Amino acid sequence: MKAIYLSQKAGSESLIFGDLPRPVPRQGEALVKVHATAVTPTELQWYPTFKTSTGVPRSFPIVLSHEFSGVVEALGPGVGDFQVGDAVFGLNDWFAAGAQAEFCVAPASALARKPRLLDFVQSAVVPISALTAWQGLLCRTSVQRGQRVLIHGAAGGVGVFAVQLARWRGAHVIATASAANLDFVRMLGAEQVIDYQTTRFEDMVRDVDVVFDTVGGETLEHSWHVLKPGGKLVTIAAQSAGATEQRVRDAFLLVRADGRQLTQIARLIDAGELRVFVEGTLPLARAREAYARAHQGKMRGKIALRVAE
Repeated sequence: MKAIYLSQKAGSESLIFGDLPRPVPRQGEALVKVHATAVTPTELQWYPTFKTSTGVPRSFPIVLSHEFSGVVEALGPGVGDFQVGDAVFGLNDWFAAGAQAEFCVAPASALARKPRLLDFVQSAVVPISALTAWQGLLCRTSVQRGQRVLIHGAAGGVGVFAVQLARWRGAHVIATASAANLDFVRMLGAEQVIDYQTTRFEDMVRDVDVVFDTVGGETLEHSWHVLKPGGKLVTIAAQSAGATEQRVRDAFLLVRADGRQLTQIARLIDAGELRVFVEGTLPLARAREAYARAHQGKMRGKIALRVAE
């Protein structure tokens, strides 16, 4: 099968377009014919990209991108929730081969049926970002109606879902974004928007129930000061193991695959409660170009790689 892969530990400039063996689904897994996947440039710095779950180096070649959409091609033993031919989207194992290939395998429990209102490219950019926002706001902090929620990086891949989910739960949403994205973030449902390039959010906001941080650094550090007593902070822009403060380690969120949650997200999309944004689409063979664009930042949503028509 055609695939994009790394043959050594390196950056996206070393990605190779070539042929790899087609994977075989094991117990509880599905083989998916990939139609599209999404680019997450920070994956090149993630621990699971080059290490196994036991801490030893992974063997090459390594295929990136763990979120995808496609059609079930075959089923491993013990899979009863899906049939060959089902249109699905999902998230596969961080420590296994990803989806920048014509085929990938994933646990059936990590799949859901593709939203009816989305095409395959749109569906492919949903799993990581939407699950991250869902698990941070609905599972970790249990955002409630009337609460004040501050979302940093509100126009980014995760931020666009965080704003919409918080608003769907009835929260008062405060968002930080660049000047070019202020109206966009308002359209998503933010009631107060702050241009982080010209205004210190900590001078404008206080007594927040929840902070959802996708930026890290000084933004994360200053966010502790705007929480009300008992308020909660979630960040996806820090490493729990490398953090020196216990509160940062406790706040760090690493998204996990969950087909049931994806099914609920798909229902919200089909009901018009969640909108999906694709910054751009390129064919699989142009993965290097896609990463170069993604590294520039300042995007609304993610860049997708089209694998099959």
